[in-house]
Amino acid sequence: MTENAHVGDRSIFWLVMGTVFFAATPLIIALIWKIKKKEPISTILIGGAIFFLFALILEKPIQNLLLFPTAMGLKDHGVSIYLNRNPVLLALMAGLFPGLFEETGRLIAFKSLLKKRKNRETSISYGIGHGGFEVILVPGITYIQYIVFAFMINNGTFATLTEQVVKQAPEQLESIEAVVNVITKFSFGDLAVAVFERIFAILFHIGASILVFYACRDSKKFLLYPLAVFLHTLLDFFAALSLFNIIRIPIWVFEVIVVIFCISVFLGAYLLLYKKDENGFEEEV
Repeated sequence: MTENAHVGDRSIFWLVMGTVFFAATPLIIALIWKIKKKEPISTILIGGAIFFLFALILEKPIQNLLLFPTAMGLKDHGVSIYLNRNPVLLALMAGLFPGLFEETGRLIAFKSLLKKRKNRETSISYGIGHGGFEVILVPGITYIQYIVFAFMINNGTFATLTEQVVKQAPEQLESIEAVVNVITKFSFGDLAVAVFERIFAILFHIGASILVFYACRDSKKFLLYPLAVFLHTLLDFFAALSLFNIIRIPIWVFEVIVVIFCISVFLGAYLLLYKKDENGFEEEV
């Protein structure tokens, strides 16, 4: 398949546009918010750094070790074998890891690095950093890889690389062919879906940040933290059910459900917590 594959100019163009969008949009949002609210840029950067630490450095290796050891070049073990034989439970665990790690990261950040910043804007600043950095690192980096692969496919070096990989790990052929299929058929519609999804994902992260912020600021509202873990887990559990083909629904139905969920979490947190806290507290120095 890879020997005869070719990536058209339009596909490469939309991949480049996607890379630019995912790199620039979070930075523009952060800049506008900082100028409008005069918020410390450090709060946004802390949000991004905590996401990087808890989601990528801590969560992913542990998740892969327990759920997908073959992705790390390791053999399946008792836990991974059991979970892969029970796909719904596997999807639940795949959702629980980001829910637990990322929301705990928020909790630790608000309890330590940001404990003196009591003003309500801190919650949104953190959410912009967390969600924005995710956009830059996850789809942004992925699209850069796709662009590199596109040129390799067109000049024939990708086919050579595929042969070498398949000789050592034949089970990787299906995954490689899936990536090639995505790149060669990439269109404006694919980009639009990805952009649509990521915009509302940022709203979700802002909403979750508001929940955890008020859980830390008021001990009587601490249950907002496990609520954030639950909501995050539920969102990623649903995504995993679709990814693992446990539920088969049209992509537009999936996206509509995700959008409604993200908007609901954001509006619930914004209207019931952030908006009611009009005065807030003076930031401690």
